Amino acid sequence: MELHGIHVPLVTPFTADGAVALDALERLAHDSLEAGAAGLVALGTTGEPGSLTDAEQDAVVEVCRRAADAHGALLTVGAGHGGTARTAAALTALDGRADAALVAVPAFVRPGAAGVLAHFRALAAHSPLPLVVYHIPYRTGQALGAAALLELLALPGVAGVKYAPGGIDEETIALLAAEPRGVLAGDDLFLSPLLALGADGGILASAHLETARFVALHRAWQDGDAALARKLGAELAALSRAAFAGPNPTALKALLHRAGRIPTPAVRLPLLAHDLGDGFGDGFGDDSGDA
Repeated sequence: MELHGIHVPLVTPFTADGAVALDALERLAHDSLEAGAAGLVALGTTGEPGSLTDAEQDAVVEVCRRAADAHGALLTVGAGHGGTARTAAALTALDGRADAALVAVPAFVRPGAAGVLAHFRALAAHSPLPLVVYHIPYRTGQALGAAALLELLALPGVAGVKYAPGGIDEETIALLAAEPRGVLAGDDLFLSPLLALGADGGILASAHLETARFVALHRAWQDGDAALARKLGAELAALSRAAFAGPNPTALKALLHRAGRIPTPAVRLPLLAHDLGDGFGDGFGDDSGDA
């Protein structure tokens, strides 16, 4: 499986009475794919999976599976725990329901690079579907250098990495200089420079908004149109800052609600709903532009 393009990690919309708004989720899924997204991600961090019941998680995956199938797109589903055995069980449960699994580096336990490699080596050997390693050290507490990431990407069962180190440094340069396959930007703000360095796409919460323009940015770098890419990159970086003005996905949900795309801006505890205030425009989320 080749990972490329823009993938949207969907929010889980809620109704006024607190239930999962599956109809709104379905619209978001179809809107993203019709705007050119290469795939969807269900039950990623943006989808608040830790606050959903097992039945709600199953329903979310089913809705996203139908939408992905209707558009011939990829569906990746979040599945990860701090322990290898529990993660392996979660992967087995996704057999036939997803095209890939997004699995974060084990959080909090900080097993070291050798432990992370052993974890993913064991998972990749038995997983029924390809893995996308989620590298986000400011959440997991476990940093990995370019050498470790390249070793992970070389595993036969690993399709790629969602790369969200919180910035661009010498390890980023070394990673992308090796021209690995399947590196997807995970820090929305740094999408454009990562694409310029050779990333294959991105898994981006802010791509709910102006999806077609994120797709156009990816295409511009692929086509070598640096002038257009720089322009789009600067504009979309401002959008990403707005989408992350509060803990993810609180500001994003507020923007989607303001645009009339989800019924409420509600999140579940421990998150608190975000107040946009007067500093945000009403045009976010409109894909009617010509980009």
